[in-house]
Amino acid sequence: MTARPGPDRARHADAPAHCLARPATRWAPVADPGGACQQARAAGLVVHRADPLNAETPLGVLPGGAVVPSDRFYVRNHFGIPALDAATWRLVAGGLARQPLSLSLGDLRSMPSRTVVVTLECAGNGRSGLDPPAPGEQWGLGAVGAAAWTGVPLTEVLARAAPRAGAREVVFRGADRGRVEGRAEPVHFERSLPISRLGSAGALLAYAMNGQPLPPAHGYPLRLIVPGWYGVASVKWLTGIELTDRAFDGHFQADRYHIGGEPLTLQAVRSLITELRPGDTAVPGEVVVRGLAWSGAAPITRVQVSLGGQPWQQATLADPGHPHGWYSWELPARLEAPGGITVRARATDAAGRTQPSQPAWNPLGYANNAVHRVRIGATGCTAHAKPSEMPLRRARA
Repeated sequence: MTARPGPDRARHADAPAHCLARPATRWAPVADPGGACQQARAAGLVVHRADPLNAETPLGVLPGGAVVPSDRFYVRNHFGIPALDAATWRLVAGGLARQPLSLSLGDLRSMPSRTVVVTLECAGNGRSGLDPPAPGEQWGLGAVGAAAWTGVPLTEVLARAAPRAGAREVVFRGADRGRVEGRAEPVHFERSLPISRLGSAGALLAYAMNGQPLPPAHGYPLRLIVPGWYGVASVKWLTGIELTDRAFDGHFQADRYHIGGEPLTLQAVRSLITELRPGDTAVPGEVVVRGLAWSGAAPITRVQVSLGGQPWQQATLADPGHPHGWYSWELPARLEAPGGITVRARATDAAGRTQPSQPAWNPLGYANNAVHRVRIGATGCTAHAKPSEMPLRRARA
């Protein structure tokens, strides 16, 4: 990506019409939005907006394995992608700290590190399924992904900063910045975590994704990763950490990303059907339904599938081997007769949470974890093929 610092970002020469950039803000260098959009489209992402770039992963290309390739990982941005130079970039930690820090990327890489597989989900994932519609990006169900993140445990850096008595929250500031409704001045993307929850959160200051440096669209050179929490908590392009003695009231915590005034935290329990897909057709007989499931509160204990209103059947779960990874699941099932049917899937976690049959509507359209439904058709021919040999026709895109 090429950085263009001023307000006169030019149109990318070969950008499709819906990837054309709007005028840039004046205060920070940003990556060329046309180029970022083209990269997302080339990887097969569904682009909802070019600038700021927002794109989701089609469910059919989500893998049954542990991670999504970085170029296919969904992208959620509120402002332009900052073009940061790792050589001059610094992470500054201060506020109620006895030992304020200014750390280079080299400093962080020299600290003890770990790699964790974490499922991130946008809080607005599934917003397009709400009725009545809620404002905001109209995500389908592909604003979710799992990746292997490598970096320094947040607690390691905070221990070096030595929080003072009275520190209550940690505020994280990204380099991305812009104007928002209801605020007179431009704001940075910022979110906070309560100090009381840092021990259990397992947050990571990540500088690598799937074994490579963070891509620009995913927070290069450093981002926060908060396992189990909605993606909004995992601040990208991290430049500042501030220890404070009061509740944070920034735009992306007080005005957005809350339900009834309570900031969003843990991901709701959820399952998605990745195979079959809407519009698929098959002949009556054996078919295999596959998908993914995750929860921010506890491990997945059960995924159930229903075909055409029939009783729920329990799918086979594959343990991800990582506490915050997603589970793949599958169920060999039988289509008994021609015609259209609806396939449903629901997950339950060890905390006893189960997906509801209908979305829980809220004014900002967050945390829709309703049972996933996929409508497919069955042709008139019968079949006795093995599940792996079952003929399946895809609907045309």
